[in-house]
Amino acid sequence: MAHAAQVGLQDATSPIMEELITFHDHALMIIFLICFLVLYALFLTLTTKLTNTNISDAQEMETVWTILPAIILVLIALPSLRILYMTDEVNDPSLTIKSIGHQWYWTYEYTDYGGLIFNSYMLPPLFLEPGDLRLLDVDNRVVLPIEAPIRMMITSQDVLHSWAVPTLGLKTDAIPGRLNQTTFTATRPGVYYGQCSEICGANHSFMPIVLELIPLKIFEMGPVFAL
Repeated sequence: MAHAAQVGLQDATSPIMEELITFHDHALMIIFLICFLVLYALFLTLTTKLTNTNISDAQEMETVWTILPAIILVLIALPSLRILYMTDEVNDPSLTIKSIGHQWYWTYEYTDYGGLIFNSYMLPPLFLEPGDLRLLDVDNRVVLPIEAPIRMMITSQDVLHSWAVPTLGLKTDAIPGRLNQTTFTATRPGVYYGQCSEICGANHSFMPIVLELIPLKIFEMGPVFAL
């Protein structure tokens, strides 16, 4: 999860998030180069007193600074489109979980386990145990296996919500009357936190998401919920 004074993104826990971090670094390096060139040109313009009449009608230079930005945009767009299509792929999921947004809590349904349904509410401060995180911990965590493709079916019962877990690279809108889906494969066990990322009313800040990822062999013994 994020910590104080953090500058970069959270550590990746899924292949999709690893790709997103790589693309972020790729785009950031291009931005740094552009900023450096622009600042360097401004510095020369402000400090030099020399003028060159030959650049007043330089079609070759105009051609270069027209084509170069187009090439830069292509270098950014191609990996971006690749990741976009990767996030939409759903290939033979091992488990399907349905998440329903409410004002202001989440309902989860294990569709592969006889319609097992439970609600997940944020823990009030009076119920927090030592080590629990204020405004992030819940009474019922979602327990899922690692190294197995998971499909999340996301919808809402009242207003717009957004089911987001940054460390997994997930952010999918929960829309009333519409069923959205996303998929992920966790690569390491742990407890991972997210929140509703769509302003959904007065208590928008109080509907966290907590995923507890455990080894597949333990999960196969039966769904376990950390209360």
